[in-house]
Formats: sequence, C-alpha cells, structure tokens
Amino acid sequence: MSWAGPEDIYLSTSLASYLDKKLLVLLRDGRKLMGILRSFDQFANAVLEGACERAIVGDLYCDIHLGLYVIRGENVVLIGELDLEREELPPHMTRVSEAEIKRAQKAEREATDLKGTMRKRMEFLDLD
Repeated sequence: MSWAGPEDIYLSTSLASYLDKKLLVLLRDGRKLMGILRSFDQFANAVLEGACERAIVGDLYCDIHLGLYVIRGENVVLIGELDLEREELPPHMTRVSEAEIKRAQKAEREATDLKGTMRKRMEFLDLD
C-alpha cells in the first residue's frame, strides 16, 4: 500500500469535478482527444466515453471516432472542460473525411522530414 501525497489528493479532487462532463485531453504525442469523463484514478488514468480524436492539419480537421477510450495518466499533458455553448472551432476551419485528414497528415510529415533533411544537408553553410 502506498501513501498518497497532498498533490495526489488535489489531482483527484480536481478530476472529480470533471466527472460526466465533456473534456478535451491533450496527450504528450500531440493528439487531442474529446469525450465524457466516466472514471479516473489517482494516477490520472482516465476513461472517456464517446471519445474522438480531433486531427487538425492547417485549416482542415476531422473527428475520428474512438468510442470508449482508456488514457494512461502519464501521457496526459492537459485536461480541460469544453464549453458546450460555444462553437468549438473558428469558422475558417473545414471538416474533411478521415481519409482526407490522413492524406494531409502524411503530406505534412513528409514536408517536415524533407525540411529536416535539407537543413542537415546545408549545415555546412553555418547560416546562424
């Protein structure tokens, strides 16, 4: 049996106020998940019901349905309640299909990889 420090008690208390509310959870790998918090523990492991991942590339977005989703607490960067009264996204954002967002993510990754490769090749110029 382990002892819970005061910070663990505050975390549990604050998460308790989010039970049965729609949350946005930002993960360490950059993914953004939304869903209704149904359960959690002292390690911030959480269960989201009706979860979806919001994928954003530029002005394109897609909500990828995940269903019931368990999140390991060590991967959580931020948890916040969503305001259901407000529009979630700016008007210039365009909703696209899952296939389209996957293509956009792949193109974005390839562009980032190419940029890194070009930077490595040009290091000898010492532009800084």
